[in-house]
Amino acid sequence: MRRRTVTAGNLEEILQVTAPAQATEQPAAPPAAAPPPREDHGLRTEFEFELPRGYVDEAGTVHRHGAMRLATARDELRPQIDLRVKENPAYLSVVLLSQVITRIGSVTDVHAGIVERMYATDVAFLQDFYRRVNSEGHTRAAVTCPHCEGGFEVDLSGGRLGES
Repeated sequence: MRRRTVTAGNLEEILQVTAPAQATEQPAAPPAAAPPPREDHGLRTEFEFELPRGYVDEAGTVHRHGAMRLATARDELRPQIDLRVKENPAYLSVVLLSQVITRIGSVTDVHAGIVERMYATDVAFLQDFYRRVNSEGHTRAAVTCPHCEGGFEVDLSGGRLGES
């Protein structure tokens, strides 16, 4: 393999020599068949939620509705090499949540700093929500009425009682 020194003067020449052949020089390839339509296997990868208190941004706006996606193996491994997590293992949930939350209200760039500024009750809610979504695959929880002792399910994703 021959090495070549690149300078500003001969850069254009090198690019022309190493550029792929023009489409006009090659015979036209038959058009590719359209990919088959993707089948919907019913797998939900993003879950809506409503925070108990809400994230308050710098402008004082309260954001309560958001979305969290399913975690990947990479999402769970990446915090292990984060220096903040190595210094303080309790920071693991902050980093992990910041990776899987896709939006909170109008905030779409969710990072660790945003999760740090959330109320503890909201972080606890999101930790439980993460566990339910990634371990159990749904956002429902079994509860018991304190008055009648009757059992029923509620959806933790923020649906109002009585709505279907």
